Amino acid sequence: MATDTITTPSPAKETVAQLLRRARAAQNIYGRYSQQQLDEVVTAAGWAIMQPERNRLLAELAVKDSGLGNVPDKIAKNHRKTLGLLRDLKGARSTGIIAEYPDRGITEIARPAGVVAAAVPSTNPGATPANNIINALKCGNAVVLSPSPKGYSTCAKLVEYIHAELERVGAPSDLVQMLPSPVTRESSTELMKQADLVVVTGSQNNVRAGYSSGTPALGVGAGNVAVIVDDSADVGDAAAKIMASKIFDHATSCSSENSVIIHAKVYDATLTALAKQGGALLTAAEKATLQKTMFPGGHLSPAVTAQSVRRICAIAGLSRPDLVGAKCLLVEETGAGRDYPFSGEKLSPVLTLYRASDFDHAFNIMRGIYDYMGNGHSCGIYTENEDHIRRLGLEMTVCRVIVKQAHTFATGGSFDNGLPFSLSMGCGTWGGNSFSDNLNYRHFMNITRIVRTIPEYTPSEEDLFGPFWKKHGK
Repeated sequence: MATDTITTPSPAKETVAQLLRRARAAQNIYGRYSQQQLDEVVTAAGWAIMQPERNRLLAELAVKDSGLGNVPDKIAKNHRKTLGLLRDLKGARSTGIIAEYPDRGITEIARPAGVVAAAVPSTNPGATPANNIINALKCGNAVVLSPSPKGYSTCAKLVEYIHAELERVGAPSDLVQMLPSPVTRESSTELMKQADLVVVTGSQNNVRAGYSSGTPALGVGAGNVAVIVDDSADVGDAAAKIMASKIFDHATSCSSENSVIIHAKVYDATLTALAKQGGALLTAAEKATLQKTMFPGGHLSPAVTAQSVRRICAIAGLSRPDLVGAKCLLVEETGAGRDYPFSGEKLSPVLTLYRASDFDHAFNIMRGIYDYMGNGHSCGIYTENEDHIRRLGLEMTVCRVIVKQAHTFATGGSFDNGLPFSLSMGCGTWGGNSFSDNLNYRHFMNITRIVRTIPEYTPSEEDLFGPFWKKHGK
């Protein structure tokens, strides 16, 4: 005799389902907002993190609870990234008719994606969720956050501030929610399954979980930025920008420079310039000592992630005064791969230096680094040789070639370049991602196309095959 089996939903599944029901109810109302209403909500959400007292509290809470980065730089990041994003979104159409192409008979209409699940990292527990929330709200969506344990308190405080601003403008507070503590792998996975769109910034394990959730997903690749200082470079300018970028927020950014490949003709001058900017070169013995501390078992230790040089030296037992007092530690390397762990991403103020005999050599060193880690993300160059710039764009497997700019401030959008402001950089198929540009509001919408007839054009076979036949015959 057959019996029916009754399956009881897991607590995580039911908890997420309750959040999603509230989110969908709010989104059903919000999805009908006009562009003006959407933009008012976006502005309110931006002010939730940019209001100075709130910004400072979020930055202090992030450093206190995560132990990553430093307060002044997080304040600057929260402000700059949000300000730049709001600049990008000002005047942008994200609902209703957004484009018409009469010659093609096409009208494009922006529609919400629905409920967005956003997994956010501990390295940027304020700026990244704010970026995701604002982009989602711009397009008429609701969003549910899945924060990392270390960033939970910061994320919760941000949501509290956003709810206060949503109330001020009369928008449903359930448009922005987060998973309850403790956030588990099960609850995060369940959120990804039940949402309409998944956005993941953080560990590659989380990114893979997003892509395997069965829900359309936008995940980013690993960073490991390498930069070439060519023989025509202004080494003083290069060193100043590299160092300012490298030490920002103790190198929490995936866009932070990890390796600098220097042309032999300017190697010594660049090393001197980096020293003037606060870099300190380790001896071979000191490098070996640091390697044991940073890469026990061949893997980057969380103990040194996003820590100050002073803290890293204390952990490693490095006591030379000019090292302890430096802004960044410099190590020289010759190879790339697992046997050369300093060739990988370090997420700390430690910079790896390579000497290249010429540009071809520099190119090959960079290629070897990305074969090991960071493929698809970004690279940089300081040069006056346009051919060298174009070669990187044509041949290097990266989605961005940053020319004579500080990577941390340029790759995710800047006020002096044309990239969208973002904390999530797609790395294309090279990095195992479904997109290759900076995550922006257009990734948070569906587009419906009205299609009308146009004058018919049917090419002849001669139009298409004529040149081919003439060259190769029929």
